[in-house]
Amino acid sequence: MPSLKDLRNRIASVKATQKITKAMQMVAAAKLRRAQEAAEAARPYAERMGEVLANLAVAFEGRDDAPKLMAGTGNDQTHLLVIATAERGLCGGFNTNIAKLGRERARSLIAQGKTVKILCVGKKGFDAIKRDLGQYVVETIELRSVKHVGFANADEIGRKILSMFEAGEFDVCTLFYSNFKSVIAQEPTAQQLIPADLPTADSDAESGATSVYEYEPDEAEILADLLPRNISVQIFRGLLENAASEQGARMSAMDNATRNAGEMIDKLTINYNRQRQAQITTELIEIISGAEAL
Repeated sequence: MPSLKDLRNRIASVKATQKITKAMQMVAAAKLRRAQEAAEAARPYAERMGEVLANLAVAFEGRDDAPKLMAGTGNDQTHLLVIATAERGLCGGFNTNIAKLGRERARSLIAQGKTVKILCVGKKGFDAIKRDLGQYVVETIELRSVKHVGFANADEIGRKILSMFEAGEFDVCTLFYSNFKSVIAQEPTAQQLIPADLPTADSDAESGATSVYEYEPDEAEILADLLPRNISVQIFRGLLENAASEQGARMSAMDNATRNAGEMIDKLTINYNRQRQAQITTELIEIISGAEAL
């Protein structure tokens, strides 16, 4: 049984931890609002770009001269999995859930006889998969020094993926990130980047006819510019969704940790009081026994 001094030290230690978790919760709550606004602002642009590309892609359906970024290499043997996670922990299951989704996809592809390559964006993603899939990791990109993720960071990752694709290092590229729903809900998501997984083209609800657009310059020239940019845009959206999801998950995790610390302090205080009362009672009995003996 721990002594009274041990219990006092334990209570003081838990109280100090509770102050830290409470402070981290408040910091995460302050950062969450800005991150959430940035993620929500990026969604319409990314979705609209997908719709524009879908309408442009109609002109290349069934054609042999379709852009490679849209049609692919014609093979699906080599897969590049881009697993985007956070640089720091203490955010519940945020990093683990993204890594788990990427790990499951990798194992499924390996079981099918496919070649898998993994590009980790964020230190925690590599830490989560290095034990069983470390041999498939080709590179790890850390953004620890970046205070606020910008489009330049996503564009750098996008250019690296494009250079790998042009060098013939993979056939299919899939991005894994966490889609922000709310403070308590973040959904791990897999989005195919190459070949571009485009939404269906706009159509008339009654007639079902596909909308027709005239483009200047022609579709091929526009796609040559937009398809590479779309990769960076989708990566940027994923990084912003991750930033909001990370702060939401950290806020929720630190709130739970603060509550658990409070419950532990209550239990330790009860044990301390009981043990102190037992010690006082024992001392009183010894004093009375000694007085009666005299």
